[in-house]
Amino acid sequence: MATTLAKAAETVEYAARLEHVSKSFAGPGGQQLVLDDISLDVAPGEFVTLLGASGCGKSTLLNLVAGLDRPTVGSIATDGRPALMFQEHALFPWLTAGKNIELALKLRGVPKNERRDKAEELLELVRLKGAYGKRVHELSGGMRQRVALARALAQESNLLLMDEPFAALDAITRDVLHDELTRIWAETGLSVLFVTHNVREAVRLAQRVILLSSRPGRIAREWAVDIPQPRRIEDAPVAELSLEITDVLRGEIRRHGQH
Repeated sequence: MATTLAKAAETVEYAARLEHVSKSFAGPGGQQLVLDDISLDVAPGEFVTLLGASGCGKSTLLNLVAGLDRPTVGSIATDGRPALMFQEHALFPWLTAGKNIELALKLRGVPKNERRDKAEELLELVRLKGAYGKRVHELSGGMRQRVALARALAQESNLLLMDEPFAALDAITRDVLHDELTRIWAETGLSVLFVTHNVREAVRLAQRVILLSSRPGRIAREWAVDIPQPRRIEDAPVAELSLEITDVLRGEIRRHGQH
C-alpha cells in the first residue's frame, strides 16, 4: 500500500488546490461570510497544518476540501477523493476494530476474501497488531484513534484530511500519536491537511503552517517549518517558532476583537 500511495503522489501536480474559495452561510442578519478568498495548494506528499482561533473557519475549509460542502465562490480540486479523520473516532461500537476497517475496504470495492488480510496489515501499520477482534469499548482513546486512522488509510486516498484528531487525548498519548502519524506519513507518501488550534502541535507535525484570520477566515500568514524530523514538542526550535506564531495569532485575535 505504501508504494502505491507514494507512486501515485509523484504523478500529479498537487494533492489539493483551492482557488479563490469563499463560503457564506445564512444567518439571522443575512449571509455570513465565513471564509474569504482562500487560495492554497497542498503539494504531493506535503504535510500542511491549518491553524487559527476557534470559529475562524478551519473545519469549514476542511469540509469543503473533503467534498462534504461546496464553496459559495471559487473552486477546489483534489487528487482523487480525500480521506477524512475527525476529532471523534466515529467507530461503530457493534463492530470490532478489524471490521470497522473492513467496512471502509468494502466501500472501496475490495473483494471480501482480501479484506481481513488488508485490515490486519493496516492495524500493524498503526501498531495495533493483534487488535483485529477487539471491540471499541475494549480500546483506549489513543487506540481508538489509531483504528480511525487505519480506517482512513483503508480508503487508499493520496490526501488525508484530519480535523483536530488528537484534541481530546491526554498529552502523553497525543505525543505518541504525533510520532506515529509522522512515521506513517513518511512511510506512505501521503499528503496531509491537518486542522488544529494548538500552535505547538502545528509546528511539531507540519512542513508548512497556514494561519487563518478570524471573521471571516483569510490566510493571514504562512511559515515553512525547516526543523528536521523527528521533532519533539519540547524541542527548542519547535518552541521558538511556536512563540513567533503565537504572537501573530494573538495579534489576529486582538485585531478581530476576540477574547
